[in-house]
Order: sequence, then C-alpha cells, then structure tokens
Amino acid sequence: MTVTENTPTTDTASSEKSLLATFREQPRTVWITAFAATIAFMGIGLVDPILHSIAEALEAPAEKVTLLFGVYVGVQCVAMLLTGWAAYRFGPKRTLTVGLALIVVAAGLSAFADDIDQLIAFRVIWGLGNALFLATALAFIVSSAVGSRQGAIMMYEAALGLGLAVGPLLGATLGEWTWRAPFGGTALLMLFGAVLCAFMLPADAPRATRDRVRIVDPLKALRNRTLSISGIGSAFYTGALFTVIAWAPIAMGLRPIHAGLIFFGWGLLTALAGVFVAPALAKALGEKAGVLVAIFAYGSIMVLAGVGTVSDQVWLIGLAVVLSGLPSGVLNTLFTDLAMSSGGTDTPRSVSSAGFSFLRWMGAAIAAVLVAYLAKWFGSDAAPWWFATAYCVVALGAVALIQGVADDEIDDDAALIGAEEF
Repeated sequence: MTVTENTPTTDTASSEKSLLATFREQPRTVWITAFAATIAFMGIGLVDPILHSIAEALEAPAEKVTLLFGVYVGVQCVAMLLTGWAAYRFGPKRTLTVGLALIVVAAGLSAFADDIDQLIAFRVIWGLGNALFLATALAFIVSSAVGSRQGAIMMYEAALGLGLAVGPLLGATLGEWTWRAPFGGTALLMLFGAVLCAFMLPADAPRATRDRVRIVDPLKALRNRTLSISGIGSAFYTGALFTVIAWAPIAMGLRPIHAGLIFFGWGLLTALAGVFVAPALAKALGEKAGVLVAIFAYGSIMVLAGVGTVSDQVWLIGLAVVLSGLPSGVLNTLFTDLAMSSGGTDTPRSVSSAGFSFLRWMGAAIAAVLVAYLAKWFGSDAAPWWFATAYCVVALGAVALIQGVADDEIDDDAALIGAEEF
C-alpha cells in the first residue's frame, strides 16, 4: 500500500479530539475517498457467503470455485510491484480512479457470468482494480485530512471496519435472492464512488513533485534480512488465513445468510483486534512475542476447524471462523509493524511495505489455489485445515529467527497497511 512517510505529529490537541469531532472537521475529499474505501472493503468479503451458492448454480467443482480467491490474490501479488510506480507515473488520483473503474466493470460483468471460468476471469480484473485503488486511498486521506495524521488514520480505520463487517452481510442478504445480486449491488455502489472521485477529488500534482518509484524497488527492499524473513513468515500465516476465506464456505455448505452472519463476526473481530487488541498485546509482551502468540492461537483455531470438519459439526467450523478474526486482526497489525520497523531509513516506508506485501500475497495466492486440491488429493475435507496448521508452524519458525526487535510501540498505520491482504 502506498502511504506517506512517517512525520512527527505537531498538533497534540487535535490528536486528542474525539472520533466524532475528527470526522466532522474532515473536508469533502476525505469523505469521498473513505466512502469509496468502505465499498472496496465490502467487496472483499462479498463473495464468501455466496461461494457455496455459486458452486451449486454454476455446477462448479471446488477447485474452480476457490480460484475466485486464488486469481484475485495472485493479481494482488504482482500489483504490489506496480502500484507505487503507477502512482508516480500517472498520479494518485488517476491510479485511484482507474482502480475504481476496473472494480465497477468486473463486478458488473460478474453479475452476468454464464460459467465459473468467466467469473474467474472477472475476478482477475477486480483484483487489479482493488490493488490500484487501495494502494492510493490511504495516501489520499492522509494528505487531505484536517488535523493530525492520527485523525486521518482513524477515518480510514472506520472505513476498514465498516467494510469488512458489512460486506459479508450485504453479500448474504442479496445472495438469498440470487448469487448474482451481490455483484450487481457492489457495481452500482462502486460506480457512485467512482463518479464522486473522478469529479470531486483534486487534480494530481505535476510528476516532478512526486517521489520516484521503480517497479524493482520493492524487490530490492527485500535485501533487508528482517524484512524478508518477516515477509516469508507472513506468507505462511496468510496462507492459513486464505484457507479460512476460501475453504470455510465450502466446508460449511450453509445458506448465504447464515454464512454471512459468520463472516460478519469474523470481519468485526478482525477490525477491532487490529486497532485495539494488537497495541495492547505488543505493550504487554513486545511485538515479536505478540506475533508468536497470535500465530500459535491461529494454528490452534485451524485444528478446531479441522475437528469440526472431521466430526461433521458445522457449528464448530463456524465458531473457528469467527474466533480466527481475533488473531488475524492482531497479526495484520503486528506482522506489518514488525516488518516495517526493519525496513531501514534509506528505503521509503511505502516501498518496504510493497516488498513485504509481495511475499505475503504470494503465500495467499498459492494457498488459495491449493486448498481444494488438498482436499481432493487426500480424500478429506479436513486436509486443508491440517495444512493451514502446518503453515502456522512454519510461520512460527520464521518469526523466531527475527532478531533485534524490542519496540512495543505500534505505528498508527500498521493496521491499515496490514489490511491490504484482504
């Protein structure tokens, strides 16, 4: 995610304002971008409640259905190398608006897909659009907000939490009618946001005023040992995360409304844990120990989901999905801050973030593609959960190799950069 560099906060009084007061004073630009960000985050959780319905309606095998996430995150992986360069080359407003337009097109076409292969192709376009938009949305909000940087980040956090929680509910409610409806609803909402952004956001400044970013810069940032180890550890954890996102709807086989309520709980806990639980855990245990505890908890929850699948207790799988939001929210923040704090002063934070996210998305893409094949190869719907547990064990080993991290202060935007994995 492209973000502005860390700068000292000079307006202490402003940073102590209430959430409501902070929101009221924000200019139109911030509200428009935050609205579009909310819709974008809603679109991420939209597919989960209707995944089982899509499989039935299009008569698609599980390995095809899970590709709806596999190709989506695969595009995100590559896009991490492109978004910073695109914002420099074309300007953040153009990059953001093009991203929104791609989402509108992809979501709209998805509503009319005739088969699963078409839907997979449209998700490729959707993933690229989401990457281009979210990579610049936070930077837009931070640069345009009135008051402190913390106030701007609070605005983005609100968009994140609302989107992650409401998205599954929207998908579930519309999905009770037909699986096509959530895609059409998202396209209409995002079209409204795209029009607002195109006509009401300020024009891009000349390219000479923007920091130059090359496509290879995020890869060069991975020369930093701690950053690369953190990225590898995060890749394996994110593989477990996308096992939940891609496999749980199929393993549960629930109606959209019931699956939507489960993923509503997941999204709500993820957002709250990233903002409130993660800083408290880091303060109590330190960042590295906090990451280790959260990964261990996530692995334990994967075991719980596996037991639920083996014993055919759907409620246990649903409970595991909801509970996984707690360690997931913590890891989104702590893993990111652990990596960003090791990026080095000679590398812009946005470039280090892109390199870290490249590795993380790679793990997500591979896991999302493999998840259905694992069940097929091993002849058990519980196999993906056992592999997700193994991913967490590898992630624990990688984090254990990280040295020299003792900071217990979490950067304000760590939760937000971490949120781009959704």
